[in-house]
Amino acid sequence: MEEKKVMLSGIQPSGDLHLGNYLGAIKNWSARTEEFDCYYFMADMHTITVRQNPADLRRRTLEQLAQYIACGLDPEKNTLFIQSHVHQHAELGWVLNCYTMFGELSRMTQFKDKSSKHKDNINGGLFTYPSLMAADILLYQPDYIPVGEDQKQHCELTRDVAIRFNHIYGDVFKVPEPYIPKAGARIMGLTTPESKMSKSIPEGCVFLMEKPEDIQRKFKRAITDSDTENPVRYDPKEKPGVANLMNIYAAVTGRSFQAIEAEFAGQGYGRFKPAVGDAVVECLRPIREEAQRILSDKAYLESVYKAGAEKASYVANKTLRKVYKKIGFVAK
Repeated sequence: MEEKKVMLSGIQPSGDLHLGNYLGAIKNWSARTEEFDCYYFMADMHTITVRQNPADLRRRTLEQLAQYIACGLDPEKNTLFIQSHVHQHAELGWVLNCYTMFGELSRMTQFKDKSSKHKDNINGGLFTYPSLMAADILLYQPDYIPVGEDQKQHCELTRDVAIRFNHIYGDVFKVPEPYIPKAGARIMGLTTPESKMSKSIPEGCVFLMEKPEDIQRKFKRAITDSDTENPVRYDPKEKPGVANLMNIYAAVTGRSFQAIEAEFAGQGYGRFKPAVGDAVVECLRPIREEAQRILSDKAYLESVYKAGAEKASYVANKTLRKVYKKIGFVAK
């Protein structure tokens, strides 16, 4: 039987998962399980480049893991783990720091962006975290890294570092290819339909663990327009708020825009917005209930992240030992 190609993705537990995360990406992840050998990790080491409340970070890390499982990522078929539980990430991160050029790191747009937002805490980790990200990836010798537009630069740097290292020491790292995931629905903010849904604007963001009544309240307050002639029709340029609500409704019900327009023909936003809210509540209900059940079963959750770390460590260690030998470290 042909070996599955390896895919890896790490997500920072820096905030709660929301509807945009789910419909835009996570919903499609479980479908990858059959095609790829997938590693998903909570990138808790990356979060500390910005100051975190320790109790909140612990809570969010476990909540994110529970939500992934509730969204369909079966721990029996995917390797799910917490980054800080696999010490090889930090060790290879330091080695790759020494093979990543200062100029390369200083050109990273995310460093410039975060530096401007956190002027009181421009630390070394904020500057060198792309080397840790390269280590996160290269440890598992993946064939593919799923990348969005905002991560293309990091993917290119990872490839450059791997090629540079291989050029000096021979064939050590597999040079991964970017994988452009199947596009999920592009979900915009309920109060800012011109920009993507973001946890930084909580009033326009629907969180996976949110109470149904809070979700409904947000949809009732969603931005639309003053069109009374033909309110519910798909026109992203003229009616961005309505188009966003139709996108969401289509994504959670499977209905076409044409069917949605027919369903709400002659009806105003007072009927349409609560209907979208109801559909979202019912879509998220099983996820929220399952995530809450998993979080209440601490022994199960612990068994998942311990088994995941054990498998990840085994694979990561093979790569790290090879690297240490190549660069001249004495074997233990």
